[in-house]
Amino acid sequence: MSIMDVTFVKGFVRLCNDGWLQGWHERNGGNLSYRIKPEEVEEVRPYFNEPSEWKEIGTTVPGLANEYFMVTGSGKYFRNVILDPADTSCIIELDDKGENYRVLWGLVNGGRPTSELPSHLMNHEVKKAASGGTHRVIYHAHTTNTIALTFVLPLTDEVFTRELWEMATECPVVFPSGVGVVGWMVPGGRDIAVATSELMKKYDVAVWAHHGMFASGPDFDLTFGLMHTVEKSAEILVKVMSMSPVKLQTITPQNFRDLAEDFKVELPEKFLYEKN
Repeated sequence: MSIMDVTFVKGFVRLCNDGWLQGWHERNGGNLSYRIKPEEVEEVRPYFNEPSEWKEIGTTVPGLANEYFMVTGSGKYFRNVILDPADTSCIIELDDKGENYRVLWGLVNGGRPTSELPSHLMNHEVKKAASGGTHRVIYHAHTTNTIALTFVLPLTDEVFTRELWEMATECPVVFPSGVGVVGWMVPGGRDIAVATSELMKKYDVAVWAHHGMFASGPDFDLTFGLMHTVEKSAEILVKVMSMSPVKLQTITPQNFRDLAEDFKVELPEKFLYEKN
């Protein structure tokens, strides 16, 4: 028995490899974090090393005080996580104020948690509150087609959501609250973390213009599946736009309302506007 046999560790590694196989993680692009359940902390506690020194997170997340996370490492490659999780990822603990972290396991060859740690933790705090504690995964990837769309579509929640919904009938069922959009900002800092966490109060997906996507969910399968669905819809839209400047037919606002009734989901009316 080793830490690699623990269920959540295996799920973490699998998601990293699935994202790599999709082509979303060139070089050291992307990052993943998981808020560990109390009983899971006890499962992995025997594998903890001598804690590192406390270091500043770069933001304050009191709603996550004393919580534990598994996180990918800064500068590490997703393609290598499956080969050596102990080098490419880590388990960290937050202090009792949610201001500092320390490494308890991993990064055996040196390094630090992802440079996007402030964004991850601020979004974890928001999603923990919004979901009643059920959301535990935050995933950031450089999703090719979604990035491409940020160069040609207006950077608004309404346009992105509606266009993505129209590309596949399952989309409004998979992400009925829609998607949020963050205009281009320097990654890794507090400003983009704040902007993203504001959107995550309403959505489970945030698009970063010219950069990628952030997704949140209760487990690895649902979070990866959410991002995969949004990106596939974006791929269809890219193909549609390359074939014709005009759609000859599409899913109408009333079609969406009928779908919502049958599938028992609530679709915000702000996305069901009539197009010119």
